[in-house]
Amino acid sequence: MTDEIDMAPSEDTQPARRGRRRRGGEKATPDLFPQKPFKQPRNIFPPLEAVSADELEAIHNASMRVLEEIGIDFLHEEARAMLKAAGADVKPGEDRVRMDRAMVEELVGKAPAEFTLHARNPAHDLQIGGNAISFASVASAPNAVDRDGGRRPGNQQDYRNFLKLSQFFNIIHGVMGYPVEPVDIHASVRHLDCIADFLRLTDKVYHIYSLGRERNLDGLELTRIGYGLSHEDFINTPCVATVINTSSPLRLDTPMLQGLIEMAKAGQVSIVTPFTLAGAMAPVTIAGALTLQNAEALAGIAFAQIVRPGAPVVYGGFTSNVDMRSGAPAFGTPEYMKAALVGGQLARRYHLPYRSSGVCAANTVDYQAALETTLSEWGAINGGANIIKHAAGWLEGGLSAGFEKFITDIDLLQKIAEYLTPLDVSEEALAVDAIREVGPAGHFFGTEHTQARYKDAFYAPIVSDWRNYETWAEAGSPTAYDRANMLYKKALEAYEQPPLDPAIDEEISAFVDRRKAEGGAPTDF
Repeated sequence: MTDEIDMAPSEDTQPARRGRRRRGGEKATPDLFPQKPFKQPRNIFPPLEAVSADELEAIHNASMRVLEEIGIDFLHEEARAMLKAAGADVKPGEDRVRMDRAMVEELVGKAPAEFTLHARNPAHDLQIGGNAISFASVASAPNAVDRDGGRRPGNQQDYRNFLKLSQFFNIIHGVMGYPVEPVDIHASVRHLDCIADFLRLTDKVYHIYSLGRERNLDGLELTRIGYGLSHEDFINTPCVATVINTSSPLRLDTPMLQGLIEMAKAGQVSIVTPFTLAGAMAPVTIAGALTLQNAEALAGIAFAQIVRPGAPVVYGGFTSNVDMRSGAPAFGTPEYMKAALVGGQLARRYHLPYRSSGVCAANTVDYQAALETTLSEWGAINGGANIIKHAAGWLEGGLSAGFEKFITDIDLLQKIAEYLTPLDVSEEALAVDAIREVGPAGHFFGTEHTQARYKDAFYAPIVSDWRNYETWAEAGSPTAYDRANMLYKKALEAYEQPPLDPAIDEEISAFVDRRKAEGGAPTDF
């Protein structure tokens, strides 16, 4: 990104956070799970540009025409009043809001290009923006699946197990949503138990849902308590995110607008992400779908800046296409990759952090799952994404969170991170002395240069099997699915719960108990 703004306080001005913190090196992991310490990858390559500067401006101008001439429905009276006061065209008794391009660009320009998203453990803080990348686990799946238990409705045990896996693997930088929806907890209090589990089972950044004002307020207060922050410090410390999905085409509904208002007021992060599927909720052309995506994203981002100028936001892209034979969403397609690239170009044009996803439409852990997930990840990486949601465990177009898929994706993400590690071209790495020592027709297995480096010279996979055919066959011809099934269980055995100050733990329990006694959040059930 260009013209980046660091909105995070410096170390000297960081508010104090109560509780014990693990700093420095990561805990040891079994040889079964070779992994490097927690660290965000940096995209060392320039983002790809799928369209020219003129073509990008054509998409921008088309989006401005949508906002000026057609407008977007804001289904929230308070939001419309705030927009009207800021200069938008809002007619009495109508939901439709029209904004001229000068207003939109001025408001969007108030958002930070870069900020720090703080974790409960400061060693897991994330940079959002620039060339920093963060991978987040699967989120919002209604079902969980593994080979042993099959496909089943989400439940609290599976939810907690996904949190444990997300904490255990260093390549997962945050949990941006409930990995699987625990439908065995009543909807009125589900958010209370889930956020308490976030705080107790992980010390990484996490997400709260914008499903009504009460849930936002509960999530914000639980986060403040869990981080040990005063109300004043909390507002100045971005440490929790929400996703604001537009109801494409051209609507922002009441719960999402309530979420935008409460998150911006609290100085917390909104990832504004239109759900624009070309051929269904968006025009069938990718350029048309991107025009709609851009108009909706900018409308939400501009509104957040009306609520609180400088509120941290992320430009979200989730444009893909549908199977025109069935209407089912398709992911990891060439169209998805192109949209991810252009989405990144648009985010950079507005100097905003960018969110994309690592997704697939496969129903099980197979060739399709690997292919579509890999293509989605490469679209996101090459598009310059800073947050990649659903990067581990996504199956069935988001209808299932898969335990074995989580593990195969971990292997993929670790490989991507290694690919993004700059090449060592130091004098020692150039190895002229080793070449001189071996000379013509020799080999390098026994050289001092090799012996000093062989243990960590190359990426060590956790799922890929590099044994020759005979050795592999003698071991029972295990597949990647077999190995992933074993590995996710071993990872759960190796998981260690991060420390939490007992006083904070008690305060979390007291808040949850009080809100449950009050009935939790309103629900249709």
